[in-house]
Amino acid sequence: MSKLVIDSSKPVDFVAIGRLCIDLNANEINRPMEDTITFTKYVGGSPANICIGMSRLGLKAGFIGKVSDDQMGRFIVRYLEQNGIDTRNVVTDHTGAVTGLAFTEIQSPTDCSILMYRDNVADLLLTPDEVQEERISEAKLLLISGTALAQSPSREAVFQALRYARKHGAVIAFDLDYRPYTWRSDEETAVYYNLAAEYCDILIGTREEFDRMERFEANPERSDQVTASGWFEHRAKLVVIKHGKDGSIAYVKDGTSHRARSFQAQVIKTFGAGDSYAAGMLYGLMQGWTIERSMTYGSAAAAIVVSSHSCSDAMPTTRQIDDFIAASTNADAVDGVK
Repeated sequence: MSKLVIDSSKPVDFVAIGRLCIDLNANEINRPMEDTITFTKYVGGSPANICIGMSRLGLKAGFIGKVSDDQMGRFIVRYLEQNGIDTRNVVTDHTGAVTGLAFTEIQSPTDCSILMYRDNVADLLLTPDEVQEERISEAKLLLISGTALAQSPSREAVFQALRYARKHGAVIAFDLDYRPYTWRSDEETAVYYNLAAEYCDILIGTREEFDRMERFEANPERSDQVTASGWFEHRAKLVVIKHGKDGSIAYVKDGTSHRARSFQAQVIKTFGAGDSYAAGMLYGLMQGWTIERSMTYGSAAAAIVVSSHSCSDAMPTTRQIDDFIAASTNADAVDGVK
């Protein structure tokens, strides 16, 4: 691909900015939420999950965000620190804001939904002056996500982080992470997503998320090639478009495209797949691997996470992914002999 230059001299591999929340995952699987009695608490939020995933893979990671001044906020910070993540730029809110909650419903492996509580949440109150330039200047890669763009002052904090990343030569990845409950209109979504994407080297999102960005663009066929080529006119070098069960396609500025190997999994729930995929793929790219190998690593990580009850707790290590890929390869070989 048109070279993705990662500054190996920097002391921190990965920094994410954005949403920190609590996932409350239903313990009674195959039931509607109305009939669910108990839930298990985990740290959640797409950028948090990806950051945890990167740390589990052995990278030096940090987070930029804001938590509530209560038990939930302290739980989040403690969990990040227990996972080896630098929390020096995780700020505590003192205005009475709360932690966002995501209640998950698991009616079947393919019928999963999330009920979100996002009013007056601390993560959306991060201000530009609370973003520490030093944390970003140390980082090889900065990850932003769409949720943090939905409201001020978090929106401006993300743009400040983008400015610092450009200033200090960090690679920038954008996980689109569209969540409708925090946006006021489709027009607002398209405008701010596009403004942020112009700073970014890597874009990762679903076909539907890219469609929202193209509200003011001409792409009636919803063509992946048209979408990718439009971003190659800006800073992007790699555009990854996800198509659910049909897999993902990575488009490169040199005109090539790549697909990932898929894996069979004992699926418990669908959420968490995108976060683990992003962590595995970005990890591979940072190791200097080919796009295909990086995407395969992401696919394997996703298969592991959807086979687990949690998202953050299930983020795999390199040993787990390597073992999973080896076992899947051996199983495929046996099936081929049969």
